[in-house]
Order: sequence, then C-alpha cells, then structure tokens
Amino acid sequence: MKTNNKPHPATLWAVQAKFTPVQVDCTTAVVLKILDQKCKMTASEQAALVAIYDVVRASPEELFDASVHRIIEAARLQPDATIRQTIHQLRVHAEKTIPKPIMKEFKTFLRGGLQA
Repeated sequence: MKTNNKPHPATLWAVQAKFTPVQVDCTTAVVLKILDQKCKMTASEQAALVAIYDVVRASPEELFDASVHRIIEAARLQPDATIRQTIHQLRVHAEKTIPKPIMKEFKTFLRGGLQA
C-alpha cells in the first residue's frame, strides 16, 4: 500500500511565511493546548497547526526554549503522566504570559495565511 508523502498545505505556507519570534511562541502555545486536550480547533485545524509547528519550532522565540520542544516531542511520541503534567503546566504558563490581543492577532495571521 502506498502512503501519501505529500506535505500538508499548511507546511508549504509556513515555509514561505515570515513568522516573528512572538508568532513562533503562539504556535508553540497552541500545540501545548492541543497536547493538553484543551484546544477547541477541529481535527483538521489541529493537523494544520502541528504541521506549521514542525516548520517553525526551530525558529527564534521569546518565551520557549529547546527544552519545551523536547517535552512536546516526547508528548507526541509516548506521553506518560509526568509529561502530560508538564505539558499542562507549560500550557497554563503560556496562556498567562502571552497577552490575549497578541494571541488574537496570531489567529488572524493564521486564518489569513491558510485561506490564501
């Protein structure tokens, strides 16, 4: 059986888009929310966001560092109770730290880019 190795359309957009460090933080925060099962996005929207995250996670950020990305990777591969608790704590921290207007701007940026 053949598998489709075609990249998600969001991946192509993310490669071309110029994400600021704050937008990378927002992307990471939404992935934390997805992994913490607190995200209200549809499954297809979540898949698009994770595809974007995979493109931008190595980009400069202001809030997160490489250790957060290692935790996210562990949570995606084989989450255990400790990792799930850490993801929860990181999500709560992100939601407290990133101002709501910034996150709102980010969501508008995403919608605009993904609809193009």
